[in-house]
Amino acid sequence: MRVQVNARNRGYQFDAAPGEKLLYAGLRAGIDLPYECGTGTCGTCKAKAVTGRLRDGWPQAPGRKYVKPEQGEFLMCQCAAEEDVTLEVAKFVYAADPGACVPAACAGTLRQAAMLTHDVMSFSVELDQPCDFDAGQFVVVAAPGVEGYRAYSMVNFERDTRQLDFLVKKKTDGGISEWLFSAGRDGARLELFGPLGKATFYPDLGKNILCIAGGSGVAGMMSILQRAVQERYFEQHQGWLFFGVRTMRDAFYLRELSAFRGHFPGKLAITVALSDEDVPGSAANDWPALAFARGLVHEVAKQAMAGNYQGLRAYVAGPPPAVDAALRVLLLEAKLTADNIRYDKFS
Repeated sequence: MRVQVNARNRGYQFDAAPGEKLLYAGLRAGIDLPYECGTGTCGTCKAKAVTGRLRDGWPQAPGRKYVKPEQGEFLMCQCAAEEDVTLEVAKFVYAADPGACVPAACAGTLRQAAMLTHDVMSFSVELDQPCDFDAGQFVVVAAPGVEGYRAYSMVNFERDTRQLDFLVKKKTDGGISEWLFSAGRDGARLELFGPLGKATFYPDLGKNILCIAGGSGVAGMMSILQRAVQERYFEQHQGWLFFGVRTMRDAFYLRELSAFRGHFPGKLAITVALSDEDVPGSAANDWPALAFARGLVHEVAKQAMAGNYQGLRAYVAGPPPAVDAALRVLLLEAKLTADNIRYDKFS
């Protein structure tokens, strides 16, 4: 089907395969259509149908509360064209940046599911075909029998990779999280689309790096740190990671984070913030490469970073309340400009 998108600045045309979501078809064609979650949650990909018939693949998507169907509005991430269509997008739309990793549909097999804490699991997807992605990006994942896609940031970083590593936190009514935690899923087939997201790190950034992550939001930060270490980025620049969890029982990846810091002990600082308990006396002895503090992660970061915001790019991830609180610190306290704060909204 032929799709015409009329944006505020110009029009674009692209082809969509039968049943292909319009957002994914446009992104695959190198057109940077508006989106944030890509899964039907946030409503950012809202558009208006002018001509042509559409089929909604998930009428119960949470993001439908942001659209007015009686006015022809719909979510591009959930709807496919049934014939040639014309759409209106009330935002500026541009072509994807040259050299950007172009998203595409792919599939793979779930492997190596493992419990990291009582409610956080890691798993890998063995891809049918290799793919490229940038550090800090995510993909959307569909599992058998689970309606809709869910977004997960890659933990690893490797070009032309055949494996993507992920984290998932157990959530009530969490769709894929309940599917994963309910039974052994090794060997299950998954559908993916990506890479997606703008919270990316490139070695030519030329700025110090601040990462603030709550819980499983640390996934994308692990990818960023892995690439930065690979490129020896911290030989020239400073890096800080603040990783927020409730208690030591909820902490994970401490061995991996210690290894990152071991490469650049004088240039990379990593602090684990415990919101619900005092720091155990054993923490410093067990993990001497890491620092520990009591408090919400954005408050710990605010106190530690005072006076260190010059020449900085900040990355934020985690539950929406934690992201919002960190953004307030970065905008109001650090006075960072919006282009130096990167985050992706999953929920």
